[in-house]
Amino acid sequence: MGELIRGFNWEKTSLGSPENWPQSLKTCVRIMLTSRQPIWIGWGKDLIKLYNDPYKAIVGGKHPWALGQPASVVWKDIWEDIEPMLKTVMEKDEGTYVESQLLIMDRNGYLEETYYTFSYTPIPGDKGTAGMICANTDDTSRIVGERQLRTLKDLGKSLAKMQTVIEVYQNALRVLENNQKDFPFAFLHKIDNEGRYADIIAYAGVNHDQTILPSHIDLLNSIEETAGLCNAFNKKEIVVSVNKARGKNLPRGAWEIEASHFVHIPIITSGSAYPNAILTAALNPYRIYDDTYRQFTTLVADQIALEVNNVMAYEAERKRAEALAEIDKAKTVFFSNISHEFRTPLTLMLGPLEDLLNRGQSGLTDEERDKIETTHRNSMRLLRLVNNLLDFSRIEAGKSDAQFQLTDISTFTSDLAGSFRSAIENAGLYFNVNCEHIVQPIYVDRSMWEKIVLNLLSNAFKYTLSGGITVSLSLKNDNVELSICDTGVGIPRDELPNLFQRFHRVQNVRAEPMRVPALDCLLSVNLRRSIVAIFQ
Repeated sequence: MGELIRGFNWEKTSLGSPENWPQSLKTCVRIMLTSRQPIWIGWGKDLIKLYNDPYKAIVGGKHPWALGQPASVVWKDIWEDIEPMLKTVMEKDEGTYVESQLLIMDRNGYLEETYYTFSYTPIPGDKGTAGMICANTDDTSRIVGERQLRTLKDLGKSLAKMQTVIEVYQNALRVLENNQKDFPFAFLHKIDNEGRYADIIAYAGVNHDQTILPSHIDLLNSIEETAGLCNAFNKKEIVVSVNKARGKNLPRGAWEIEASHFVHIPIITSGSAYPNAILTAALNPYRIYDDTYRQFTTLVADQIALEVNNVMAYEAERKRAEALAEIDKAKTVFFSNISHEFRTPLTLMLGPLEDLLNRGQSGLTDEERDKIETTHRNSMRLLRLVNNLLDFSRIEAGKSDAQFQLTDISTFTSDLAGSFRSAIENAGLYFNVNCEHIVQPIYVDRSMWEKIVLNLLSNAFKYTLSGGITVSLSLKNDNVELSICDTGVGIPRDELPNLFQRFHRVQNVRAEPMRVPALDCLLSVNLRRSIVAIFQ
């Protein structure tokens, strides 16, 4: 710029030849040219413009024409905004300062949204203020970036708790309505399940009475006004179209003029053959739809699509859970019904069998009595299995109520464990039952306690081929703890998460001794009627 200033024909301006410039102007020019901050100088009543190299980015396409021109000519597009401040400097000899001032400037052949922090400082001359010097900071990228980031953050917060796809779209448009500089107005068309029609379901900065696009669109038979939206649907990519409805009193958002272009953004969800929706928005009339603007609209679409995917996944999981619940309910009802059906013929069978057994020796041979006793014994066993199935059905239906009663837990547990002693010791295993004498009776459901102890002992005996089994009962603070340990084949560590899954069985378990205990079960019975089980 020093070169340009030296070679410029200043004779044709009111400044005249540089040889005749006042020392104050020469000094200011020297300061300006050595500064790394964008600076311009206006001199004389016309404020003839001089500027340095960093300022070329601000003057844009007007460089180098702007050099030596009056400020009112160079900045005629913002003259109404800056003239009052310049008068304050030149007429009152007072400096001015503004931060992040919005200026709609023509820097590159089109009006552009810009933000500047700048100060006007008077330069004294022999007869009052001779000129002014202006230092600038371009805040445009920062202001626009912060605004867009705020929109994206608000989208994330607003959409996170939505339960339906429609709620996601409607709340997304409410967020966009708060950014009417980037989106003067917008609306969203939802695509039907067949991918044939699109219907508006959400608005921003405009209501359902809008006439910009039809509320119902046939995607296979587009017309001129729906061509942009249909192209975005078919191409699955962002499409920009010219606003051919300009001058029809369209919403202007935060600006004084209407948008010149629309953007049509497909909302694409995972696994879908076509977009789930199309977001149509008016673009900022004072910004070019460049890579930065395009990236922002893409992020908006991605944020909406992400939440739509989350909602659809949640909805699918909810439906799956409801279906499983229905299946579970039907299974429970089936078990309950079949249990009742089994009990009736079993009861009818047991009655005559018991009558025959109660007759004593009369009329029955020893062989016949043995057969009847075997039939009766197995019928009773089958009845117990049916009752267990009925208990399971009641638990599944949430209709099983524990029948608590005061129990001598030590004696009761010892008696239950004792029923296994003969079988365990005959198998060559040691069997230790260490039930501490507990004076205070404990509230337990005797039937449930019996099932717990017998099931655990049965499982331990089944998978223990060497070593033995230890049953311990002890009092700790307010709890009675039952511990059943064995030296059986063990449970692989990766199978532990499946411990409480019904009917789950470890595959390829070999019934042979291993060093790892098969199961260390600690059952805690609180004296205040609570039961806690811990498996290690």
